[in-house]
Amino acid sequence: MNQRTHLGTTYLDIAKGAVETFMKLRSRDPASRADRYMLVNFEEVPFGIKAGWKESHATLMTELRNLQANGLTSIGQSLRTSFDLLNLNRLVTGIDNYGQGRNPFFLEPAIILAITDGNKLTSTGGVQDELHLPLTTPLPGSELTKEPFRWDQRLFALVLRIPGVSSVEPEPLGGVPSDDSPITPMCEVTGGRSYSVFSQRMLNQCLESLVQKIQSGVVINFEKTGPDPPPLEDAPVEPVKPGPQSWHCCHKLIYVRPNPKTGVPIGHWPIPEAFWPDQNSPTLPPRSAHPHVRFSCVDAEPMVIDKVPFDKYELEPSPLTQFILERKSHIPVFVCNSAKYSDLGQPFGYLKASTALNCVNLFVMPYNYPVLLPLLDDLIKVHKFKPTLQWRQSFENYLKTMPPYYIGSLKKALRIMGAPNLLADNMEYGLSYSVVSYLKKLSQQTKIEYDRLITSIGKKAPPDAGIKVRWRGGGAASLAQRREAPLPMELNPKEFQGFHLALINKEPYDVPRSHLLDQLSRMRRNILHTSTCTLRGHDSDQLHSVPIAQMGNYQDFLKAAPQPLRDADPEQPKRLHTFGNPSNSTRRYDSLWRRHDDRRADEFVTGTQNKGKRPGDSYNLSGGGPKRRRCMSPLLRLGRAYTPPVTPPASPRHSTGTAPRPKPASTKAFGSIEK
Repeated sequence: MNQRTHLGTTYLDIAKGAVETFMKLRSRDPASRADRYMLVNFEEVPFGIKAGWKESHATLMTELRNLQANGLTSIGQSLRTSFDLLNLNRLVTGIDNYGQGRNPFFLEPAIILAITDGNKLTSTGGVQDELHLPLTTPLPGSELTKEPFRWDQRLFALVLRIPGVSSVEPEPLGGVPSDDSPITPMCEVTGGRSYSVFSQRMLNQCLESLVQKIQSGVVINFEKTGPDPPPLEDAPVEPVKPGPQSWHCCHKLIYVRPNPKTGVPIGHWPIPEAFWPDQNSPTLPPRSAHPHVRFSCVDAEPMVIDKVPFDKYELEPSPLTQFILERKSHIPVFVCNSAKYSDLGQPFGYLKASTALNCVNLFVMPYNYPVLLPLLDDLIKVHKFKPTLQWRQSFENYLKTMPPYYIGSLKKALRIMGAPNLLADNMEYGLSYSVVSYLKKLSQQTKIEYDRLITSIGKKAPPDAGIKVRWRGGGAASLAQRREAPLPMELNPKEFQGFHLALINKEPYDVPRSHLLDQLSRMRRNILHTSTCTLRGHDSDQLHSVPIAQMGNYQDFLKAAPQPLRDADPEQPKRLHTFGNPSNSTRRYDSLWRRHDDRRADEFVTGTQNKGKRPGDSYNLSGGGPKRRRCMSPLLRLGRAYTPPVTPPASPRHSTGTAPRPKPASTKAFGSIEK
């Protein structure tokens, strides 16, 4: 990220400007008032989290400007940290609803924007060709989901490819292509994508596209099951390519619109789990981040009952939506293994084109709605909410095929219809006692981890401990042996075990390009023009060379200094440093300097600086009495012997303490001196 482009800026500068531009573009949307921004770099946890859940916008901007490009390209660890940071509070709020169906209206939509140069990925283990996220994480409950991300989190990457030399060829028009870097597959898995950026214009185009992609929704895998439908009669005959078609499998977003009255999404029915809950199971099987929804190309128009609620979600444009818009059909959807006695499961909704044929909607209905809706229609129209024994038996048979976690939603729907007493209040929801206890325990652990991480954000990484001393046994002669220093006959390997060589200053090993020649000269002088074999990383004059802007920065020096030893006698008063201007130390010195400035002001106004001065005519700083004049050193008086100065008696006019004070005009003229 430190490489320069033909614009004269580094990749890091472009990345910082891209973040600020993105935030400005996003602020145009009124919905951005509820946005929260976080900043994570490639440092280790928690030092890599520069802005988290509690940091303000001003803190984020300050940390953004202070970012530096150094260290390793551990983008896998950084992405895992970002996902864990987003997932930290989900178990506390319970929006994942483990083991009881997936509710699309319970979501915290988030996008992760990774800005990188697309070069090789480096880590402590070497250079990696593929992106791997760590499997271990301190986040409680991470084993409940197979992937580190969730279905409402998407990853987008801006891969900077701006050249260092300006190109004479015109930029290609059209969309921005995806990049072939290792981060691209990770983006596609989450439902996002990567952008290969070759110019500042393309970067601005990508940022505007990203702002448009900030939508409230969740990602679902749609996959076809069963045979393909017959071709349309009016459609032109086109050769069908062998193998799966593009609409057979789509990985797209469904938009979850907020309620205009409340501002939050509202729904009734969940998407079923991919397993049948067992009340005797002590644990929950892990779920995939994105639900795998199967659709069958059988046109089956469902029954519509006015009083039965349903949920409606719009699909993101894809080849599947184009296929459905051409067919204008009702396609049922399933989740495999959601039923007790069926591998495919029972339908929980259907896909249907809108009336205006401009989009495709996913309608989420009660589980196995082809059986339930006719029963409810008979209850309303035939039995007038007075069910017979036969109807109750049919309804009980339906409840046996429905996952138990649908009972709560079905109770609410029956209450809306006007039949609240069809379900007993003591029906089980399908989770065992051990699973419920485990989820409550995870919620408490997550709250503790959340508080711990929040308090650790903002702390600086500790300095390097130094170079660890290792015992290499009988190897080549060391530098000390070459100097013929006396050494013991046998060295104990355990004597220096755990020792570290301190790193006084790492700057000589990180030399800017403009200082390379000077550094080579110093290294050559150290190697060739020294009488001893002790090598130094600094010249003697360089140790004491400090920029003028940093000469008065004594507080930072104190912070970097090692911790002093404990005083042997704690009752002795601590000695304060006398660094800096004495006028800032105590009030006594402040008053002395101000009186001295007043005297200088009197002399300047009255014009008596050098006229007829006698040794005893000086003002005494204490208010009266003579003042001893400071004499020159005898070493500077060549040819004269040194004699102590004779102090004459004080003038009566001055001893009375009625010396004339300067006029107000003089104090105004030198008001800046007092400050």
